[in-house]
Amino acid sequence: MKTKAPLLSVESLSVNFGSNCVVNDLSFSIYPGKTLAIVGESGSGKSVTSMSIMRLIDHTNATITSGSVMFNDGQYSHDLTQLSDKAMRKIRGKDIAMIFQEPMTSLNPVYTIGDQITEVLMLHEQHSKASARDEAIRLLKLVRLADADDLITRYPHQLSGGMRQRVMIAMALACKPKLLIADEPTTALDVTIQAQILAIIRELQRELGMAVIFITHDMGVVAEMADDVVVMRHGNKVEEASVEAIFSSPQHPYTQALLSAVPKLGCMKGEALPRIDPLKVLNGDTIRTIGTSKVQDTAQFNAPPLIEVSNLVTRFDIRKGFLGGVSHRVHAVEQVSFNIYPGETLALVGESGSGKSTIGRTIQQLQQATSGDIRFEGKSIASMNRLEQMRLRQQIQYIFQDPFASLDPRKTVGFSIAEPIHTHGLILDRKAVTRRVHELLERVGLTEAHADRYPHEFSGGQRQRICIARALASNPRLIIADEALSALDVSIQAQIINLFMELQQEQGLSYLFISHDMAVVEKMSHRVAVLHLGQIVEMGPRQAVFDTPSHSYTQRLLSAVPVAEPGIRKHRPLLEGEIPSPIRKVGDEPAILTLKEQTPGHFVSNNQQYKNGLRA
Repeated sequence: MKTKAPLLSVESLSVNFGSNCVVNDLSFSIYPGKTLAIVGESGSGKSVTSMSIMRLIDHTNATITSGSVMFNDGQYSHDLTQLSDKAMRKIRGKDIAMIFQEPMTSLNPVYTIGDQITEVLMLHEQHSKASARDEAIRLLKLVRLADADDLITRYPHQLSGGMRQRVMIAMALACKPKLLIADEPTTALDVTIQAQILAIIRELQRELGMAVIFITHDMGVVAEMADDVVVMRHGNKVEEASVEAIFSSPQHPYTQALLSAVPKLGCMKGEALPRIDPLKVLNGDTIRTIGTSKVQDTAQFNAPPLIEVSNLVTRFDIRKGFLGGVSHRVHAVEQVSFNIYPGETLALVGESGSGKSTIGRTIQQLQQATSGDIRFEGKSIASMNRLEQMRLRQQIQYIFQDPFASLDPRKTVGFSIAEPIHTHGLILDRKAVTRRVHELLERVGLTEAHADRYPHEFSGGQRQRICIARALASNPRLIIADEALSALDVSIQAQIINLFMELQQEQGLSYLFISHDMAVVEKMSHRVAVLHLGQIVEMGPRQAVFDTPSHSYTQRLLSAVPVAEPGIRKHRPLLEGEIPSPIRKVGDEPAILTLKEQTPGHFVSNNQQYKNGLRA
């Protein structure tokens, strides 16, 4: 029974961008200690709702046209839509905190991580500079970031996407707010860190009676965290109910379609190959099924490998000695070897900082390898001349983790998609280029009208689809997809998975699929390599790795995946002990793991060696 007064009540809220209504007559309430999940497709108005509550919408081209947002802090009740900006600054960060969807654009690139966290503590909590620094280190350790003492001196660009997201979470939790608005807070996080962050938020809820508005497309997280759910579509609330009711008996056809698109871990058990499944989409108010079930037998394991990675080592010098000498190194990738075959999807999975993105960037020539060899169609990349390297950049395309940071804000999306076509001279006729751009936009679920818009006019999920269209523009042989689906809601994610697999069937594309979403990896990969602290601990056919995970780290990854059933909530204890770090003193080399073939093609490192070597 909800006997207390609501902490926050949104009543008949409407928000416009110019004459375009993006949130229409929205109402809901959130109570102390409770979690409300807001779900829906990209562009449904979820993030605009959160920005309106924080009154950050005032700093965009949007206006709140009607409605109220009543915030009851226990002493006073305020209509946040009527407060001055000065009054809102006292509430933001202190009473209402927000974790933003894109950490790279939310953190200030010219200030260190420590400066940004201590600023919040000194402003709202009256900490001294020294005590704020100590509290900042404690917060970074709370969100499971290794080497917190060193991390506070680094800048946002020196951190991985998952690490930046955890910094944002630490900042939001710094002042122990009464209401935490979490806009896709675990999107960039691997499942083990996600599980810990969710446990931290639950723990704080119990301690402080904190309310949480959770904006997410991960229905497993909704099932695990939420008490109530609001489903939005095109700016309207289409359904609101308890989490149990939403999952057991969704009433609106849109909610039913949304839940049917959720990838479920274990659904491919016993299947040797990936499979394209039919899509359930909403046509008006009725659900229709598109496509048929097809096995994805595209990998040509008998052909020569497209990519051969041999003993790859990538290290970063991060600390300088007194006389300018290097004293420490980040061992990002250590002695990694694998092949990618034509038509194959090889998935790289592991925690944030395990070296997944570094491997992808090194193959794409965005990062210099310390040692080792990478071969494309049998030829070493290091020995290629400029013309061959240019051709290689056309053959290998990269879809980045942060779509906003990888699109030029001054150029239309049509220009960005056409750029690789012009750069590589693939199509010379301008009208034909325009037709190709429109075709690519339609392939990823957008329309040709979107070509003349700018990146800031799109939602996070729409921007990621634009990045996928741009990657396809140069007719590549290999696409490196670095968390390419993490920003997408489940219905669009299901469409993009099928699009990836259809393109693989049509064009024989290969994918290096870097992801923390184990259910998506299970659905679309032929083989899986599990990384921990820059080394492969298990690698083999997807069926072998998922059905019979043999390494303790792989088992831990799979057990951390949230289940999209509210009755199966996992109350996980917080991890304790020292957080493993890839940073070592010069001369302190990590032990190199040896992989043994357990079954044909399924390689596993020794668990004891893993504990003694990597965690030492």
